[in-house]
Amino acid sequence: MGLRPLLSGRSVRETSRMIRKYLTSVRRGFALAALALVSWLDLLLELVGFCLLCVGLVFAYTLALEGTRPRAALTRRLAGRWCGVEVEPPYRPAPPEPERERDGWYRDGNNLFKRSWFLRWTKRFEWISDDPATGRDLGWQLWNPFAGLLLVPAVLVAGPGALRLYGKWTRWWLGPRAARTGGGWVKTRLKALGFQLGLAGLSVVQLAMAIPTLPMLAFGFAPLFPTLVVAGRSVTDTLRREAKNWTGVRIDRPYLPEPSFPVPRADGMYQRGRQLYDTPWWPARLDRCRWVIRDRATWRDMAAAVVNSVVLSLMAVPTAALVFFGFWGFLSLWVLRPIAHWMDISWSLFGLSEATTHWQALALTPVVVAAFVAGLLPAPWLARKGAQFAKLLLGPTEASRLGQRVERLKQTRTDASVVQAAELRRIERDLHDGVQSRLVAMGMKLGALEALIDSDPAAAKRLAAELRQTSSETLTELRLLVRGIHPPVLSERGLGDAVRAMALDSPLRASVTGSLPRLEQPAEACAYFAVSELLGNAAKHGEARRVSIELGYDDGLLRVEVTDDGKGGANAARGSGIRGIERRLGTFDGTFALTSPLGGPTKVTMEIPCQLDPDASSPRTSTSSETG
Repeated sequence: MGLRPLLSGRSVRETSRMIRKYLTSVRRGFALAALALVSWLDLLLELVGFCLLCVGLVFAYTLALEGTRPRAALTRRLAGRWCGVEVEPPYRPAPPEPERERDGWYRDGNNLFKRSWFLRWTKRFEWISDDPATGRDLGWQLWNPFAGLLLVPAVLVAGPGALRLYGKWTRWWLGPRAARTGGGWVKTRLKALGFQLGLAGLSVVQLAMAIPTLPMLAFGFAPLFPTLVVAGRSVTDTLRREAKNWTGVRIDRPYLPEPSFPVPRADGMYQRGRQLYDTPWWPARLDRCRWVIRDRATWRDMAAAVVNSVVLSLMAVPTAALVFFGFWGFLSLWVLRPIAHWMDISWSLFGLSEATTHWQALALTPVVVAAFVAGLLPAPWLARKGAQFAKLLLGPTEASRLGQRVERLKQTRTDASVVQAAELRRIERDLHDGVQSRLVAMGMKLGALEALIDSDPAAAKRLAAELRQTSSETLTELRLLVRGIHPPVLSERGLGDAVRAMALDSPLRASVTGSLPRLEQPAEACAYFAVSELLGNAAKHGEARRVSIELGYDDGLLRVEVTDDGKGGANAARGSGIRGIERRLGTFDGTFALTSPLGGPTKVTMEIPCQLDPDASSPRTSTSSETG
């Protein structure tokens, strides 16, 4: 008899607890659904920021993206607290604050900034734009309101179970994910559509920069003309760079080299034609005016600003309109229409207000979906063709190619002279400090030997033994010096075996792979000393333990790749050794590519145009070797 009241009391408490849990879950579900509807406001704010980005107000896009992240962070916290599903932030670490160097400047590569705000904003723009979590946030903002609307009836039926399901949905969108390559069909084409709009927007900004340029020249403000032209070229260069990044279409810079700074005469005056100037300001300004006016690329850029802004906009706007109609039409049929019907208000959009029932909305759904797909389908092709069309006027001409080639030859000729002079000074210093001093000492000892032969034969024998040892050491030092000028193994066995011999002497664990024929001796020597410098840098500055060297030759191009596992952070602008390698390669019209992120690895790729050695008869080197 006493057990039944006890069980009845427990059942009442259990039922009361379940009811409270259910009511709490309903209250939380309604709150999450209301918060989900705010996502569309965030998406609208980001869309406005993107439109401002397309017309040149790039800072607005970063502010919009960063301004919407607190709502996503709030949803993560509520998912963990209310839904029982912990959601970790997926974002990449924010970039560090710019550091001022000793001279007071802020440095980013080869660019210097007096203030840190622009560099800080640029780094944050790259950080937030390149983060994959930013794209997932945009997708979540698009679809989360639908999930919020479904959560309301689901939580009324399932209570806490619906909350937990919503928490898993939130974690799938807003939680961290493993890196994936590629993307889905819709994502790839949405990105391509964004690239179309971006190229069109950049061309419009280019036109806006070009409009005030011609009046400056026409109304006599010629000194300001080069400044406006160079400012416009920065926008055009951005279009070229983004065309390569977005579509893979490379558009080289077509401009003639800038004029050198005026050099004073013997009397300190600056001459331009028949006119003398006290200061270099006017001669430099006149040279820059002549430079931009005579450069055909200046006028091609202005023509491209007009043509590209029209053509690229005509290519991008129709597809964007179809995508907008499809997305907004679907949203109107299945979200706005039921809400308007429930609130008894009238609405109209593209004639879709005629769909007053679910069956009518279902009949119109294929139309809006087809419009969405039709807008996305040609987006990658149109983006690529738009970049190719822009290349017609923005690419280099034969005159600009010739001018750039002449400037390149002038620079490489100067570099070759500098390298040769430095090499001669090194040889002279080594001969003076080493071999010459030993030979002078040997001459003095020979004089003493002549005096001791008759008076003290025993001492003369000891001195002769010292002379023999000194001559042996001198010969060894002379061989090392000659090896530094041109290693014998390089002449006898070729570049492959010479690099392998160098790897054997290196303190690093080195592996050499690849197969090479005998090449022209100057090119082999250039590659040999470049690899030697890189091995020294890896051991001394990079703190590496292993290094791999890959050699290859194909179609008149010698290719050398050197990769080490060091700490990275190498900078060609700071290292004199790397600059020396670049100058050495420049004399052969070679290229030098350095990739060295902090933490490593460091990878250097060198390419040298050269021909086979017609006088060589040695066989090809073996394919691989490893030391250690």
